[in-house]
Amino acid sequence: MADTNPIKQFEIHPIADLSVGGLNLSFTNSSYFMVAAVVLTVGLLALATSRATLVPGRAQSVAELLYEFVAGMIRSTAGNDGLRFFPFVFTLFIFILVGNMLGMLPYFPVPGFHGFTFTSHIIVTFALALTVMTVLVGFGIFKNGLKFFKIFVPSGVPVAILPFVIVIEIISFISRPVTLGVRLFANMLAGHILLKVFAGFIIMLGSVGALGAVGAVAPLIMVVALTALEFLVAFLQAYVFAVLTCIYLSDALHPGHH
Repeated sequence: MADTNPIKQFEIHPIADLSVGGLNLSFTNSSYFMVAAVVLTVGLLALATSRATLVPGRAQSVAELLYEFVAGMIRSTAGNDGLRFFPFVFTLFIFILVGNMLGMLPYFPVPGFHGFTFTSHIIVTFALALTVMTVLVGFGIFKNGLKFFKIFVPSGVPVAILPFVIVIEIISFISRPVTLGVRLFANMLAGHILLKVFAGFIIMLGSVGALGAVGAVAPLIMVVALTALEFLVAFLQAYVFAVLTCIYLSDALHPGHH
């Protein structure tokens, strides 16, 4: 039953063992798919823009569409000033999107590699969220100095309850990387577990004879429907992560509450 184990797909396996000072720095299947996501993205975007023309072809149109999509997202959440964060937000969005989509492949087109979703591991999503918060705090202090900390002091709050509101704001701020990372991790984890569970039902029912094969039709339909839904979730989760990143980064530009 190992093949139908819904958790087995999330196991991390070393590809190249490496230990430095007792610290395990092995290159794993998770590392492999992160590198694959970067190489695939850079390669496709470079190919799409290498022969840019006034009348774009399909590949160039997709690249321009992605550019405008992310730029519009930043403008609508952080204003035109937020476009200075475009390379950062665009990189995050594409990295997560391609990683999510690679995880939808049951078999990666390289011998010996099964599909793997690195965004279903909280250590990865939390690291991405911490990167966002580091950029937010670092740039916010660099640009605004101590005025950056006005994000913890909402305007118009009565002095009597201001200390309590400040504490709430601080707790909310600290929880941002947790909620940002958990949201992406939990959605990708749950979706893939559901797909594996229903796929397991198909295998089990199909192995008990003709009657079981007929009963396997229902979970097969569910797998097809869930697969389509999971592709949508893969895109939406990359979008939500990028939108929340833009909203959080707007605090670095405009630390005052309005």
